[in-house]
Amino acid sequence: MSPTFNEEKQEKRLEELHLKEAEELAQVLSQRYSLPYIDLSKTSINTDALKLIPEVVAREAGVATFKVIGKKVFIAVISPNNDKLKSILEDLKQKNYQLTVYLTSTNSLDRAYERYAEVSDTKKTEAGMIDISNDNITAFLEEFKELDDITKAIGDEGVRVVREGGISTILEIILSGALAIDASDIHIEPEEEGIRLRYRIDGVLQDAASFNPLIYRPILSRIKLVSGLKLNVKQSAQDGRFSIGAGDETNIEIRTSIIPGAYGESIVMRVLNPKNIQTTFNHLGIPDDLLEIFKREIHKPNGLVLLTGPTGSGKTTTLYSFLREVNDPESKIITIEDPIEYHLKGINQTQVNRDKGYTFLSGLRSALRQDPDIIMVGEIRDSETAKIAINSALTGHLVFSTLHTNNAAGTIPRLIDLGVNSKIISSALTLSIAQRLVRRLCPTCKIEIPLSDSEEKLINEVVAGIKKKKPDFTPAQTTKMWSPGKCRECNNTGYKGRQGIYEAIVMDEAIAEVCAQNPNERDIWLAALPQSILDMREDGIMKVLAGLTSLRELSRVIDLYEKTV
Repeated sequence: MSPTFNEEKQEKRLEELHLKEAEELAQVLSQRYSLPYIDLSKTSINTDALKLIPEVVAREAGVATFKVIGKKVFIAVISPNNDKLKSILEDLKQKNYQLTVYLTSTNSLDRAYERYAEVSDTKKTEAGMIDISNDNITAFLEEFKELDDITKAIGDEGVRVVREGGISTILEIILSGALAIDASDIHIEPEEEGIRLRYRIDGVLQDAASFNPLIYRPILSRIKLVSGLKLNVKQSAQDGRFSIGAGDETNIEIRTSIIPGAYGESIVMRVLNPKNIQTTFNHLGIPDDLLEIFKREIHKPNGLVLLTGPTGSGKTTTLYSFLREVNDPESKIITIEDPIEYHLKGINQTQVNRDKGYTFLSGLRSALRQDPDIIMVGEIRDSETAKIAINSALTGHLVFSTLHTNNAAGTIPRLIDLGVNSKIISSALTLSIAQRLVRRLCPTCKIEIPLSDSEEKLINEVVAGIKKKKPDFTPAQTTKMWSPGKCRECNNTGYKGRQGIYEAIVMDEAIAEVCAQNPNERDIWLAALPQSILDMREDGIMKVLAGLTSLRELSRVIDLYEKTV
């Protein structure tokens, strides 16, 4: 039997060997410089002592003050020949401190620097909570009118941090800036020559600032600390969360994701602002005739309603609007989500926990034992979950869920691929919806433009397709459209806010008939033609002609030249 090679164990042994070599080198250097050696991994580090030297200054000088007793200060350095270190020591002496200097390793100093996260003057009220005061948030929201204001504030504060230390204000600026401009995500990305900050606004990433690498580590440590992550884990991905007390009665949750990269750990913070999910059922941008179909189908006592679309296409917003629409005191609603993004009053929400065996499948099985009227399953990922969702819809429950397909017609072939009997799909599935999100043109600065020959050809082709479904259809106009401009209202992007484009297929007799024949997407679209429902391309073009979005923006999210039939 050949021996097995344990790569993880081998890497751990190599790491231990490198640490041992680093400490041995520090001991040799301590003798050369006639300084006592210290291993900070075996020494208690006092956070009051760390406060004597700001973190960014300490890192530049390769120094850490790890203990203070009255006016006696104990200092660890990696080299006594650093000019900045000499200046720091002289400054401490002028303040009448008695200094004892030790020589240590880089690993020891890193351990001390990790403790700076506990020194930050950001007000931490409880585990996983950063409290931004009313005064601060009000001031920031008044100051931040556009992205450039945030960029300037981060630059100015970055200079102050490098000079004086303290990281709280710059982190508050980054978080408050995201709230001020309604960003959905904050990206802090270490690069070769600096640290890049980007905000995702209306689904598109935009550069906000570049700041000094010296303030990156304090920010990283602070975010790890409040997110409940391990400070000393640097080579593995970590996920956490914390909340911002933004001065009003609503806490805004932040989901943190940190992964290792070539130049440091990349940080992404997702901002879950409850006000962004308050879009009502009637204000999703759904065409009026389709809205009536949605209302009819989601108020049925049983059935399966499936939403499809890629990540970030607004499925959660639509699902939550459905749940709010059907929520009443007479119904019991249970959700199984991954994760719970927003809390809905009057609804029993549960969250997937794979470590403890609570998956979509086990959650759905458990939910059925709770005597629910309506169930929302965050995603159908496997055959078992699909079959139980179908059976739930057949036994008197209304089930909402999502499925990975490109369009509404792809739902039925996907369910068949997951092992669902094609003959019972028609009895359970009531409505299949596909959606994407497009940015709205800024009403203040959008620019009217004529159609080019190719654009006119495309639009005429789409209008002809709509007339095939709806013979009485007449568009408001087909000679012009609008493009983005630039103004302060939209951060010079030309867009402000987003709305959905939709398509749907209702289960009727024609669709049920093709279901039993293992159909492809084209078969289903042909059977759905009499329903007279626009597909996403047609819905999108109508929104372009109405001046709600641009043709270029529409082409960013769908293929304008792909026909359904």
